[in-house]
Amino acid sequence: MKKKYTIQKSPFVVPTTDGKLIEEHFGNATDGNSQISIAHMVVPSGWSEPFQTPLFDEYTYIIKGKKQFIIEDETVVLKAGESIKINKNTRVQYSNPFKEECEYLAICLPAFSIDLVNREES
Repeated sequence: MKKKYTIQKSPFVVPTTDGKLIEEHFGNATDGNSQISIAHMVVPSGWSEPFQTPLFDEYTYIIKGKKQFIIEDETVVLKAGESIKINKNTRVQYSNPFKEECEYLAICLPAFSIDLVNREES
């Protein structure tokens, strides 16, 4: 009988050059699922990404530390135990300007794809 569940013991570790750890547990890179991606992230102090306008909804749950979001023209800071949903087609910048690293979970619907991020040139 085929199992009706999947246990992920070997997430795909996305190669990065900015010190960010990305472990995709489910999604395009791990199991070819384009509907949803679930990733564990750790970003160092001082990390940031360029502004982007993704074509997916992104949910973020902070496990440890703090993370800054510039959403359109508003700055939002979340700390451990807090979460946020950012709707697709929203201009956003993610960063960690704080002294400690930030650990969080990110869930994207549909799944994260570099083709759907729409990052601006830095």
